[in-house]
Formats: sequence, structure tokens, C-alpha cells
Amino acid sequence: MTSRSDPARITVLGAGFGALSTVRELRRRDGTARITLVAPRAELHYLPGIIWIPSGLRTRADLVVPLDNFLRRMDVDFHASEVIGLDDGGRTVRTSQGDVTNDALVIATGGRFLKKLPGIEHAITPCEGIAAAERIRDRLGEMKGGTIAVGFAGNPNEPTAVRGGPMFEFLFGIDEQLKREGRRDRFEIVFFNPSTEPGNRLGPKAVKHLLGEMARRGIRTHLGHKLKRFEADKVVTEGGEFAADLILFMPGMTGNAWFDATDLPRSPGGLLQADAQCRIPGTERLYVVGDSGSFPGPDWMPKQAHMADLQAAAAAENLLSDLQGKQSSATFKVELICIVDAIDHGTLIWRTPERNWLLPSTRLLHWAKRGFEWNYLRQYR
Repeated sequence: MTSRSDPARITVLGAGFGALSTVRELRRRDGTARITLVAPRAELHYLPGIIWIPSGLRTRADLVVPLDNFLRRMDVDFHASEVIGLDDGGRTVRTSQGDVTNDALVIATGGRFLKKLPGIEHAITPCEGIAAAERIRDRLGEMKGGTIAVGFAGNPNEPTAVRGGPMFEFLFGIDEQLKREGRRDRFEIVFFNPSTEPGNRLGPKAVKHLLGEMARRGIRTHLGHKLKRFEADKVVTEGGEFAADLILFMPGMTGNAWFDATDLPRSPGGLLQADAQCRIPGTERLYVVGDSGSFPGPDWMPKQAHMADLQAAAAAENLLSDLQGKQSSATFKVELICIVDAIDHGTLIWRTPERNWLLPSTRLLHWAKRGFEWNYLRQYR
């Protein structure tokens, strides 16, 4: 606990949505705390926008936002390094560039993708970053025809540790792009998933809509079969195999490798355990936000930027109250909201514990997604 003459030292790990939202929420509530952000680079990579890289609607320059101005406005110290572990119950963060001490710590370093499937090196994992989307763009540009396979799977030990939404966007976006280029007839597109109801976390209406959209677009499906392996030119499942000249695959997520160098409590799927207040159980003033954490809630609770923003607000409020010795039990709303985009049209899907809405595809929703991107990034530029 700190006094007014001794400002609290708060360390935030990461430079993604959860980490930066935590910084904003902390500074909004406390103008005196000494906040340190630890990340390899002072940059935000706006990954929702990578769906538009293959078609040329976005480039790397559009999606990499330097954070120097934001950090200066927020009066935040930046420590450029990789996190390698924790000491002293989390009061010391060990990094590749030395130790950083704190009075309270927020972990928002995201997750990593499970790469255990044999032959996964033959697939591109789009949400690994901008470089992956650029590889997709370049491969599509080189291809004269063939079969494009697009799919995703989950972490069998962690139902919520899956990110399927962007794969539908790559699927429909590539279909639309090839049509625009006048060469869709030279390609077969196949969507594959171990579930018979892909995207069921979006809700029953969404599953029906997405499968209907695939049928309308002439996209073949291979559903309900566990994946066995990838080869350079095929996808092999327990229900058969099919040829593939380009494989885009999003595996399930697990925790960061550096978590293994700590004694923090882990979920069955390898994420950091969290309670409804974003506290890590059994620790003192340690919090987790976003993809790094396994939170209580419905099995459809999304791993998306919006959810990380909601968790950041709860974590910030509880952290500052804990530092002041006050009772606080702020929780976060569970809400899934996304626009599944297809280059010039978008479908809105919204889900809460009480409701599940779907607004059919329109051009207006595509422009709403682009408008949200502009407005969201404006606070960091």
C-alpha cells in the first residue's frame, strides 16, 4: 500500500488492446500513479484490420500505430523488453533488459497458438500478425488456381480459447477478392472445422447464417471430423482428406511460454486463472486482462478486443482500490460483438447472456467496421 507522497508503481505487461485499455483506465482514475508499460516495441498492431491486407484495403503502415505520443500523453514509462518471469510474488518482473519492480501488476501479454498438429508448418496462421496476412496476400497473388482451405480449431482443454471469427472474414473476403479479380472460377474454396456447427459460440442464428453464406458463395465444407495432420498439398482428417494448395488455419490458444517460469495458477488450457474481478487467485495485487486469462463465464465468452477492453476497466478499478486498502468488486460485462466482413459487406453479430442478435449483410456495416477502426486508433495516434 502506498501513500499520496509515494505514488503507486503500477506495471502493465503488453502492448495490445488489453494492456493499452488498462493504461487508459488507470490514468483516467489516477493522475499520479507511476505507470510502466513493458513490451518488445512501443507499437500497437491493429490485428482486426489484417483481414483487409490480402485485398489491398490495408497495408502494414495502416495497422502499425507508434505509441510514443500516447505514452507521453498518459505519462507512462516504457520498458522495451521481453518478459521472462516473475519474482517476489509478482512484485518483480524479470525481463530481457533487467528487472522492473511494482506495487501492482497487470498481465496482458495475450496468448499463443497451439502448434502441436503434425504438419502445421504447411499452414499460415493469420492472427499471428501482419506478416502472416502479408504471406496470404503474396501467395494469393502468385496462385493461378487451385484449392484454398480455410479452417480453425480450439483448445480441447479450454472452450473459450478459440478465435474463429477472423477465419470467416478471411474465407468470405478471399472469395469476394477472387470474384473481383475475375478468377474465382479457377479456385475451389473449402472450409473445414472439427465441429458440425462452426462458430456456435456466435450463437445458433450465426451458425445458420454462416453456413448459408458458404453455400451461397459455392464454398465447400468439410465439417465434424477431427484433424489428423496437414501435408504440403492436403488436409487430412479422421473423416477423409482433401487437396489444398494454400492452407489457412487458426489453432486453439494457450498461455504465453513465460508463464511456465512462474508459479501462477493456470487453467486446464494453460491460461492464467482469473476471478470475476480479473484478480489472479492466491496472489497479491496481480491481475490479468484479455487473452492471457481464463475467466469465469459462459463457454461462448469471446477472446476479442472488446472483451479485453471491458476486463481492463474492471481490473483498473479493483487494482486502485486494492492499493488504497478499499473494498472493490468491480466485474466486467460479458458481451460478444463483431462485424463479419467480406470486403464490402458486413454482418453484425451481438451476443450477451440474455440476447443474441444478427443483422444481415449490408454495405453500411462494412463502413461501420472501418469507422470503428478509425475512431479506435485515433486515441493512440
